Amino acid sequence: MYARLLAPILGSNRRSALILGPRQVGKSTLLSAIGPELALNLASPRVFREFVTHPERLERELDAAPPNIRTVFIDEVQRVPALLNVVQLFLDERPGRFRFLLSGSSARKLRRGQANLLPGRIHVHHMHPLLACELDDHFDLDRALAHGTLPGIYAESDNALRATDLRSYADTYLREEIQAEALVRNLGGFSRLLDLVAAASGRILNVQALCKQAGLGYETARRYVEILEETLVMFRVPAWSGSDRASLVAHAKLFLFDIGVRNALLRRPLDTPLPDERGTLMEHFVAGELHRRLGTLWPEAALFHYRTRGGAEVDFVLEIGRELWGIEVKASHRVTRRMLRGLGSLAARTNRVKRRIVVFLGSRRQRVDGVEILPLEEFLAELPG
Repeated sequence: MYARLLAPILGSNRRSALILGPRQVGKSTLLSAIGPELALNLASPRVFREFVTHPERLERELDAAPPNIRTVFIDEVQRVPALLNVVQLFLDERPGRFRFLLSGSSARKLRRGQANLLPGRIHVHHMHPLLACELDDHFDLDRALAHGTLPGIYAESDNALRATDLRSYADTYLREEIQAEALVRNLGGFSRLLDLVAAASGRILNVQALCKQAGLGYETARRYVEILEETLVMFRVPAWSGSDRASLVAHAKLFLFDIGVRNALLRRPLDTPLPDERGTLMEHFVAGELHRRLGTLWPEAALFHYRTRGGAEVDFVLEIGRELWGIEVKASHRVTRRMLRGLGSLAARTNRVKRRIVVFLGSRRQRVDGVEILPLEEFLAELPG
């Protein structure tokens, strides 16, 4: 088991917690390791049937629980959102009696079930594929760029099996299980849009273009994109907006939650990252490393991208309080002054830019015209973790 950064956070207090994340990112493994005395796995057909028809059964079981039952783990809680009403009841009427650890893979399903996510009563955390620092000595950039960092898939030592598992995950979960959750009815249209989203990962989100290419109406395409966000399969990096918004592109970039899943959906060769896609994959990798730290691990940070209508762009703008970091990602061992123009444009627009950074594949840090040129490993070492 990999050492997850959420583990010490969950272990350092007795607050109840809801962990949201896509399937197979390690939610169940993490929460099971805490050692709950009572566990309900709603992915089990038998357990699901028992509680979906009689959610009040949980109240009866907790009423009858002996004093040594303190921590209650409910896996895939979005399958029976009514159980959250029972959790709220015990948190309100018997504070301190139980600690609830909940996991879910669809915030949308919880909302559609009119579930109360218990604000003020429970801490909500998001869990993602593995960060480079969680992999520690097992981290290999080429492997991460080809296969992503879903724990079970990354841990498979056989390359062929890892690729087969990844394709199975992409086809079975992303296409079939999302439909089985009653989130979409037109599986063909959803599958076409999913492939287009994978191809557009790392680019500006244009729903109108996606709906035309997928043969879907605008509202249907927009709803399908929302489903991908709310099942945590993709995330947006919004555009940074300064004082002169008219000259800035306002649309967000979209990214799939895992590079390996993106590659599998696009039927890319999975033995090694394609050389002509290395720049795209590097940007995708850094996007994941930054996005996965937002919230619990880096609550004061927010992530944006920067592009002007004149064509100047910066891959990422990291806002930390009132401070901005402009971050460019280059899949090269050499950085030229031409690569710094976007950072110069951002710095000329606002005096809040405290750091201008280019992340590259070289082995030694440099400084050019006030811009920090950082090897990928050194950049990642500066991030919370």
